[in-house]
Amino acid sequence: MTTEPLFRDEPSLRACEATVVSAGPDGIVLDRTVFYPQGGGQPGDTGRLVLPDGTALAVTDTVKGEAGAILHRVAADAALPTPGTKVRAELDWDRRFRLMRAHTAMHLLCSLIPGAAVTGGAIGDGKGRLDFDLPETPDKERLNAALAALVAEDHPISTTWITEEELDANPGLVRTLSVKPPRGAGRVRLVRIGPEAAPIDLQPCGGTHVSSTAEVGRVTVAKVENKGRQNRRIALVLEG
Repeated sequence: MTTEPLFRDEPSLRACEATVVSAGPDGIVLDRTVFYPQGGGQPGDTGRLVLPDGTALAVTDTVKGEAGAILHRVAADAALPTPGTKVRAELDWDRRFRLMRAHTAMHLLCSLIPGAAVTGGAIGDGKGRLDFDLPETPDKERLNAALAALVAEDHPISTTWITEEELDANPGLVRTLSVKPPRGAGRVRLVRIGPEAAPIDLQPCGGTHVSSTAEVGRVTVAKVENKGRQNRRIALVLEG
């Protein structure tokens, strides 16, 4: 059974009421959830599931299951709820918000290096990195100044959907070579930073983001490394 992904349209939701669909060694499946499952370089959410009697099951990771199910992983020795049990799914919000800030900061970084393909990347708790197919090493101080300006300008962040045919007609929207947009559903989700008429960044992404660049807060380029003849790794770190 498909789990309704509430985080997709409402990433600021911290909790929701849900019903257990199934529970087993691989995890607990709910009919709806605010927990983001690992994917696209973004880690799965952590938090807890609160049962009707007040017992809380710690969710240690969230991953994708089969047929659109989302698996909430708990300790191997945890007493699992039975199908039909009502639960309250509560995020470790501080961690999720840091992941959202870091993910959004990586999109901003992409906008500062136009035309270069992204060959790899990872999002961490309060940090992230991207690898670019670039012949020359970008200037670290220039990137830091430009990132600070984009954050201060408080650009709105929104999502929209296009058909797979529209994506095929606009291949330049895809910046990442290592992570391809999910296909097969007939449509693809785009994340836009800035106004619709002149976006700062627009690319396929299924992850969670803050609602404006100001929410990213202070972010700095911690390191720029050469990882090959045309591979430049740029590491970001959030402050606060």
